[in-house]
Amino acid sequence: MNQKKRIEIFERLRRENPHPTTELKYDNPYQLLVAVTLSAQSTDVGVNKATAALFKTVTTPQAMLALGEAGLKQHIKTIGLFNTKARNVIAASRLLVQQHAGEVPAQREALEALPGVGRKTANVILNTAFGQPTIAVDTHIFRVANRTGIAPGRNVREVELKLLKVVPKKFLHDAHHWLILHGRYTCIARTPRCGSCIIEDLCEYRHKTDT
Repeated sequence: MNQKKRIEIFERLRRENPHPTTELKYDNPYQLLVAVTLSAQSTDVGVNKATAALFKTVTTPQAMLALGEAGLKQHIKTIGLFNTKARNVIAASRLLVQQHAGEVPAQREALEALPGVGRKTANVILNTAFGQPTIAVDTHIFRVANRTGIAPGRNVREVELKLLKVVPKKFLHDAHHWLILHGRYTCIARTPRCGSCIIEDLCEYRHKTDT
Protein backbone atom coordinates (compact mmCIF):
# COMPACT_ATOMS: atom_id res chain seq x y z
CA MET A 1 0.00 0.00 0.00
CA ASN A 2 1.31 3.42 -0.89
CA GLN A 3 1.42 6.31 1.56
CA LYS A 4 -1.19 8.33 -0.32
CA LYS A 5 -3.74 5.60 0.40
CA ARG A 6 -2.77 5.43 4.06
CA ILE A 7 -3.20 9.17 4.47
CA GLU A 8 -6.65 9.05 2.88
CA ILE A 9 -7.66 6.11 5.08
CA PHE A 10 -6.82 7.99 8.26
CA GLU A 11 -8.37 11.20 6.94
CA ARG A 12 -11.65 9.34 6.50
CA LEU A 13 -11.43 7.63 9.88
CA ARG A 14 -10.80 11.00 11.50
CA ARG A 15 -13.74 12.63 9.71
CA GLU A 16 -16.04 9.87 10.92
CA ASN A 17 -14.73 9.97 14.51
CA PRO A 18 -12.70 13.12 15.30
CA HIS A 19 -12.07 12.30 18.96
CA PRO A 20 -11.81 8.53 19.42
CA THR A 21 -11.07 6.97 22.78
CA THR A 22 -11.25 3.67 24.60
CA GLU A 23 -14.62 2.13 25.36
CA LEU A 24 -13.41 1.15 28.81
CA LYS A 25 -14.90 3.35 31.54
CA TYR A 26 -12.51 4.96 34.03
CA ASP A 27 -11.91 8.23 35.88
CA ASN A 28 -8.14 8.30 36.33
CA PRO A 29 -4.96 6.54 35.11
CA TYR A 30 -5.08 3.99 37.92
CA GLN A 31 -8.61 2.88 37.07
CA LEU A 32 -7.60 2.70 33.40
CA LEU A 33 -4.67 0.47 34.34
CA VAL A 34 -6.99 -1.84 36.25
CA ALA A 35 -9.58 -1.90 33.45
CA VAL A 36 -7.01 -2.68 30.75
CA THR A 37 -5.50 -5.43 32.89
CA LEU A 38 -8.95 -6.96 33.33
CA SER A 39 -9.77 -6.65 29.62
CA ALA A 40 -7.25 -9.26 28.45
CA GLN A 41 -9.24 -11.99 26.67
CA SER A 42 -12.44 -10.25 27.79
CA THR A 43 -14.77 -7.69 26.24
CA ASP A 44 -14.84 -4.03 27.20
CA VAL A 45 -18.58 -4.38 27.84
CA GLY A 46 -17.95 -7.18 30.32
CA VAL A 47 -15.18 -5.25 32.06
CA ASN A 48 -17.32 -2.13 32.34
CA LYS A 49 -20.12 -4.12 33.97
CA ALA A 50 -17.69 -5.59 36.48
CA THR A 51 -16.00 -2.29 37.33
CA ALA A 52 -19.15 -0.15 37.56
CA ALA A 53 -19.56 -0.78 41.29
CA LEU A 54 -15.85 -1.36 41.96
CA PHE A 55 -14.76 2.04 40.67
CA LYS A 56 -17.31 3.89 42.81
CA THR A 57 -15.12 3.22 45.84
CA VAL A 58 -11.76 2.09 44.46
CA THR A 59 -10.00 5.05 42.86
CA THR A 60 -6.43 4.49 44.06
CA PRO A 61 -4.07 1.54 44.56
CA GLN A 62 -4.30 2.17 48.30
CA ALA A 63 -8.07 1.64 48.16
CA MET A 64 -7.56 -1.52 46.10
CA LEU A 65 -5.17 -2.92 48.70
CA ALA A 66 -7.70 -2.13 51.41
CA LEU A 67 -10.34 -4.05 49.44
CA GLY A 68 -7.99 -7.00 49.13
CA GLU A 69 -7.76 -9.85 46.66
CA ALA A 70 -10.84 -11.67 47.93
CA GLY A 71 -12.91 -8.49 47.79
CA LEU A 72 -11.72 -7.72 44.27
CA LYS A 73 -12.64 -11.23 43.10
CA GLN A 74 -16.22 -10.66 44.20
CA HIS A 75 -16.43 -7.70 41.81
CA ILE A 76 -14.72 -9.31 38.83
CA LYS A 77 -15.79 -12.97 39.04
CA THR A 78 -17.80 -12.62 35.82
CA ILE A 79 -14.59 -11.90 33.89
CA GLY A 80 -12.45 -14.65 32.41
CA LEU A 81 -9.27 -15.56 34.30
CA PHE A 82 -10.48 -13.43 37.22
CA ASN A 83 -8.34 -15.26 39.80
CA THR A 84 -5.09 -14.50 37.99
CA LYS A 85 -6.19 -10.98 37.15
CA ALA A 86 -7.13 -10.24 40.76
CA ARG A 87 -3.75 -11.47 41.94
CA ASN A 88 -1.96 -9.29 39.36
CA VAL A 89 -4.02 -6.18 40.14
CA ILE A 90 -3.29 -6.49 43.87
CA ALA A 91 0.43 -7.08 43.23
CA ALA A 92 0.61 -4.17 40.80
CA SER A 93 -1.20 -1.93 43.29
CA ARG A 94 1.29 -2.84 45.98
CA LEU A 95 4.22 -1.94 43.71
CA LEU A 96 2.59 1.36 42.76
CA VAL A 97 2.34 2.27 46.44
CA GLN A 98 5.84 1.06 47.32
CA GLN A 99 7.75 2.39 44.31
CA HIS A 100 5.66 5.17 42.74
CA ALA A 101 3.89 6.88 45.66
CA GLY A 102 0.58 5.43 44.45
CA GLU A 103 0.81 7.07 41.03
CA VAL A 104 0.76 5.31 37.66
CA PRO A 105 4.12 5.93 35.96
CA ALA A 106 4.27 7.42 32.47
CA GLN A 107 7.35 5.42 31.46
CA ARG A 108 7.16 2.16 29.53
CA GLU A 109 9.83 0.35 31.55
CA ALA A 110 8.12 1.14 34.85
CA LEU A 111 4.73 0.08 33.53
CA GLU A 112 5.98 -3.19 32.10
CA ALA A 113 7.60 -3.98 35.46
CA LEU A 114 4.12 -4.16 37.03
CA PRO A 115 2.53 -7.63 37.37
CA GLY A 116 0.02 -8.32 34.61
CA VAL A 117 1.25 -5.43 32.44
CA GLY A 118 2.80 -6.32 29.11
CA ARG A 119 3.74 -4.19 26.15
CA LYS A 120 0.18 -3.94 24.83
CA THR A 121 -1.25 -2.78 28.16
CA ALA A 122 1.62 -0.33 28.62
CA ASN A 123 0.94 1.12 25.17
CA VAL A 124 -2.74 1.65 26.01
CA ILE A 125 -1.85 3.46 29.26
CA LEU A 126 0.82 5.61 27.63
CA ASN A 127 -1.51 6.59 24.80
CA THR A 128 -4.85 6.99 26.56
CA ALA A 129 -3.78 8.28 29.98
CA PHE A 130 -0.68 10.24 29.01
CA GLY A 131 -1.22 11.19 25.36
CA GLN A 132 1.87 9.47 24.00
CA PRO A 133 1.83 8.37 20.32
CA THR A 134 1.87 4.62 20.94
CA ILE A 135 -0.09 1.86 19.21
CA ALA A 136 -1.24 -1.17 21.19
CA VAL A 137 -1.69 -3.98 18.69
CA ASP A 138 -4.47 -6.32 19.77
CA THR A 139 -6.26 -8.91 17.63
CA HIS A 140 -8.42 -6.22 16.00
CA ILE A 141 -5.52 -4.00 14.97
CA PHE A 142 -3.45 -6.99 13.86
CA ARG A 143 -6.31 -8.13 11.61
CA VAL A 144 -7.07 -4.68 10.17
CA ALA A 145 -3.42 -3.83 9.53
CA ASN A 146 -2.86 -7.09 7.66
CA ARG A 147 -6.22 -7.38 5.89
CA THR A 148 -6.27 -3.84 4.54
CA GLY A 149 -2.57 -3.73 3.71
CA ILE A 150 -1.94 -0.67 5.90
CA ALA A 151 0.85 -2.38 7.83
CA PRO A 152 1.17 -6.12 7.24
CA GLY A 153 3.28 -8.13 9.65
CA ARG A 154 3.75 -11.68 10.91
CA ASN A 155 3.27 -10.86 14.59
CA VAL A 156 1.97 -8.07 16.80
CA ARG A 157 5.37 -6.48 17.40
CA GLU A 158 6.09 -6.39 13.67
CA VAL A 159 2.74 -4.73 12.99
CA GLU A 160 3.28 -2.23 15.79
CA LEU A 161 6.68 -1.18 14.47
CA LYS A 162 5.34 -0.96 10.93
CA LEU A 163 2.42 1.21 12.01
CA LEU A 164 4.70 3.54 13.95
CA LYS A 165 6.76 3.89 10.80
CA VAL A 166 4.01 4.40 8.20
CA VAL A 167 1.19 6.21 10.06
CA PRO A 168 1.61 9.96 9.47
CA LYS A 169 2.60 11.83 12.63
CA LYS A 170 -0.61 13.85 12.78
CA PHE A 171 -2.65 10.64 13.09
CA LEU A 172 -0.41 8.69 15.48
CA HIS A 173 -2.09 9.66 18.72
CA ASP A 174 -5.54 8.46 17.60
CA ALA A 175 -4.59 5.68 15.16
CA HIS A 176 -4.76 3.05 17.91
CA HIS A 177 -8.40 3.82 18.68
CA TRP A 178 -9.52 4.22 15.07
CA LEU A 179 -8.09 0.85 14.08
CA ILE A 180 -9.49 -0.99 17.10
CA LEU A 181 -12.98 0.43 16.57
CA HIS A 182 -12.80 -0.31 12.85
CA GLY A 183 -11.85 -3.91 13.58
CA ARG A 184 -14.47 -4.26 16.31
CA TYR A 185 -17.45 -2.98 14.33
CA THR A 186 -16.65 -3.04 10.60
CA CYS A 187 -13.62 -5.12 9.68
CA ILE A 188 -14.79 -7.97 11.89
CA ALA A 189 -13.05 -11.34 11.99
CA ARG A 190 -15.31 -13.81 10.20
CA THR A 191 -17.21 -11.72 7.66
CA PRO A 192 -15.97 -8.15 7.27
CA ARG A 193 -18.67 -5.59 6.54
CA CYS A 194 -17.03 -4.30 3.36
CA GLY A 195 -20.32 -3.05 1.93
CA SER A 196 -20.64 -0.48 4.70
CA CYS A 197 -16.94 0.31 5.10
CA ILE A 198 -15.83 3.92 4.57
CA ILE A 199 -12.38 2.83 3.36
CA GLU A 200 -13.52 -0.10 1.19
CA ASP A 201 -12.21 1.45 -2.04
CA LEU A 202 -8.78 2.00 -0.48
CA CYS A 203 -8.51 -1.39 1.22
CA GLU A 204 -6.38 -4.04 -0.51
CA TYR A 205 -8.23 -7.07 0.88
CA ARG A 206 -8.82 -9.56 -1.96
CA HIS A 207 -11.97 -11.22 -0.65
CA LYS A 208 -14.33 -8.32 -0.05
CA THR A 209 -17.95 -8.95 0.86
CA ASP A 210 -21.18 -7.16 -0.05
CA THR A 211 -22.32 -7.12 3.56
